[in-house]
Amino acid sequence: MSVNQSLATVSDHLFSGAIVAYSAGLFALCGDYAFGKSERRARARQVARERELVGAGAHDGAGTVAVLDEHDEATGVDTEEPAAPSVWGRRLGLLGFALAGLGLVLQVAALVSRGIATERIALGNMFEFASAICIFTVGTYLVLAIRKPSRRRLGVFVLPPVVFILVLIGLKFYTQARPVVPALRSYWLGIHVSAATIATGIFLVSAICTGLYLVKARHEAKERETGGYVPSRVAGNLPSSTALDRLAARTMTFAFPIWTFAIITGAIWAESAWGRYWGWDPKEIWSFISWVVYAVYLHARATAGWKGTRAAYINLLGAATMAFNFIVVNTVVSGLHSYSGL
Repeated sequence: MSVNQSLATVSDHLFSGAIVAYSAGLFALCGDYAFGKSERRARARQVARERELVGAGAHDGAGTVAVLDEHDEATGVDTEEPAAPSVWGRRLGLLGFALAGLGLVLQVAALVSRGIATERIALGNMFEFASAICIFTVGTYLVLAIRKPSRRRLGVFVLPPVVFILVLIGLKFYTQARPVVPALRSYWLGIHVSAATIATGIFLVSAICTGLYLVKARHEAKERETGGYVPSRVAGNLPSSTALDRLAARTMTFAFPIWTFAIITGAIWAESAWGRYWGWDPKEIWSFISWVVYAVYLHARATAGWKGTRAAYINLLGAATMAFNFIVVNTVVSGLHSYSGL
C-alpha cells in the first residue's frame, strides 16, 4: 500500500493551519468575553431598582436573578444570558466564531487528506484519534453556538483544551502518514473508532460545561449570601448555572449512547480479531469504567437528591477516567491496544 507523500505534506500544513485558526479565534473570543456585558444581569439589577422605587421590591439584584432562573426554568424561556457587548465586542465574537469554523474546516481537510494519502481511514494512531476528538469537540461547540448565539462565549473555554491537545500531539505523538498495522485493517476501524471519537469529543464539551457550572453556581451562591450583586469577570459573563447544568446534561445524554455503541462494536471487533468479546485488556477495562461513571451520572441526574453539584462532580470524574484511558493506558500500560500509540 503506497503513500502519497505530497498529499500527506498538504495534510500536515492543513493541521498547522487549523491550530493557527483556532488560536486566532480564541484570541478574538476572549476579546468578546472581556468587552461584553451581561444583559441579563443588568436587567436583573434594573428590575430590582424599579421594584425598590415603587415600594414592591422585596428582591435585590441576586434575588431577582434567582427569581428569573425559577421563572425561566418553569416556562422554558431561554435564560443563557444573551450578551449585549460593545460594537467591538460583538465584532470580535463573530470573528472568533468564524475563525473557529475555519479551523474546523482545515482540520477536517487535514484528516481527510491524510486518509486519502494512505488509502485508509485516518484513525489508526493517537495522533489521528486525538485530532478527530478535537474535530467533534469544536463541531459540538459550533452547533450549540449556532442554535443560540448566547453560547458563543463558551468558546473561550472550549478552544484552549483543543489547541493544547493539538499542539501536544503535534509535538509528542505525531507520526508520518503510513499504512496501519495489520490488526487495524478492518471495516470495524471506521465504525468502532469513529463512534469513540464522536462520544469523546462531546464528553469533553459536557465536562467543560460542568466545570463552568460549578464556577457559576459558586458565584451565584456568593451573591445570595451577600444579598447583592458581586462583580466577576469570569462568572459574570457566563450563562446561568441552571443553563450550564442543563447543557452539560443534554450533551451527556446525546454522547452516552454513542459511547455505549463504541464499546459494543469494540467487543464485536475483538471477537472477530482475537476470538473473544472481552479479555480484560486495560483499554477495555477503562472504557467500561468510564461507561459506568457516566451511567451513574445520568442516573444521578434522574434522582432528585443528586442533581446539581454532586452530579457535576461525577461528570468530572468520568472525564478524568477518559483522560487516564487516553493518556496513561495508551502510552504507559502495555496491552492489546498498544498499537494505538504508534
